[in-house]
Amino acid sequence: MQPLNRTVTHLKSTSPIKVVQFGEGNFLRAFVDYAFQKLNQEGNFDAGIAVVQPIERGLVNMLNGQDGLYTLFLKGIQKGKEIQHKELITNIVKGVDPYSNFTEYLNLAKEEALQFIISNTTEAGIAYVDTDTMEMQPPNSFPAKLTVLLYERFKHFKGDPGKGLTIIPCELINHNSDTLKEIILKYSDDWNLGEDFKNWLTTHSSFHNTLVDRIVPGYPKDEIEEYNAQLSYKDNLIVAAETFLLWVIEGDEALKEKLPFHKTDLDVKIVNDMQPYRTRKVRILNGAHTAMVPFSLLYGNTTVKQTVDNHFTGQFVNNAIFNEINHTLPMAKEELDSFAEEVLDRFRNPFIIHNLSSIALNSISKFKVRVLPSLLEYMDIHKKIPTNLTFSFAALIRFYKGTWKGENLPVNDSDEIVEAFAKIWESNNYLEIANKTLGNKSYWGEDLTQVKNLSEAVALALEEIETNGIEVGYANYSKRF
Repeated sequence: MQPLNRTVTHLKSTSPIKVVQFGEGNFLRAFVDYAFQKLNQEGNFDAGIAVVQPIERGLVNMLNGQDGLYTLFLKGIQKGKEIQHKELITNIVKGVDPYSNFTEYLNLAKEEALQFIISNTTEAGIAYVDTDTMEMQPPNSFPAKLTVLLYERFKHFKGDPGKGLTIIPCELINHNSDTLKEIILKYSDDWNLGEDFKNWLTTHSSFHNTLVDRIVPGYPKDEIEEYNAQLSYKDNLIVAAETFLLWVIEGDEALKEKLPFHKTDLDVKIVNDMQPYRTRKVRILNGAHTAMVPFSLLYGNTTVKQTVDNHFTGQFVNNAIFNEINHTLPMAKEELDSFAEEVLDRFRNPFIIHNLSSIALNSISKFKVRVLPSLLEYMDIHKKIPTNLTFSFAALIRFYKGTWKGENLPVNDSDEIVEAFAKIWESNNYLEIANKTLGNKSYWGEDLTQVKNLSEAVALALEEIETNGIEVGYANYSKRF
């Protein structure tokens, strides 16, 4: 079987680069690149994408080896009907690794047709790093890299108002573009880039908060032969995703003209305020995902579907959503419960193998954004501990110990966090472990030891997990609340 490339597929021409995308991972390729391909096909948009590898180790070499091509498999259930569809994604023009070729990265700023910056560098990606400098090739953080690129464009086009960019981050933090803009302006001040640049950035570029929603398991390694059998070429970057897609972007009529998604059948909403969509989705769908991962892995499951189908872990997820998370959201109960049922149906998608290990990345920062607000608001509203979310918090802490029953756990986080938990777990005192974890403001944005009874509740759950395992430990724990 021949390797996938543009010669094999008889695709000679490419579109002009209108989009620079930070990130080459499964989600962006199954969501943003797919959406822009639909816009090209159905809206005559003619947008090519240049993909920037945001960290030193990535997939750009493999992507370039396939001339930017890969196959997306969409599978799901819509209104009781099974949907299966595959599509060759062709709109990536090239991949750029700023770590190996910084000049090529800077040259992206000089693209005449460039209009959009898209990113998804995980919740931890939009962060200010005070050690980043203008002279680094490249700086460490994504915002610093972007600042360098924007300044290069400003200089190259001599501050041309028509060369400002539309910046649409897809990281799952609230007010993602507002936060990104604030950090870029701080770097501009730190690096003395001048008021003219700041004015160009704030007046002639635009930043748009977003919400993204599609479950993307990624490379289907356990079924790869079945997928390969459907292709006439060898594709090392196959990505699998559900059929459901929702993209909510804050913007005005001008953005609707720039991004005419209304010409497609995609559920892309350009709205004045995306907060209602964001809160519902992050708390229920993403919150359930993050809450289940350590709990379910310690129980012995490996996939999301196994988790919701299993009587014990499925009931845990249901209780967390319907009895705790939904009780903190200021929407009609019927609307919340209906959305939650849809979410659970998506979790049960028989065509998707969504490994728990694949969504364990940066679980600490994810828990802070997705689960902790529900836990704290539940306590504030009901004046008691939410049993399931608190037990999930303890399972998260236990998960970061790194091993369970003699086996390594798929902990995937920064070296700093992993090393910190190794030291925390040198203690045999569960309350001390709980206090050291909950008291770390850099994890949670506040000192959680100050939340009445939370440290004690987490310590009790830790003891039950360590002593009796997940199922018996949860049963014992739930009797206390």
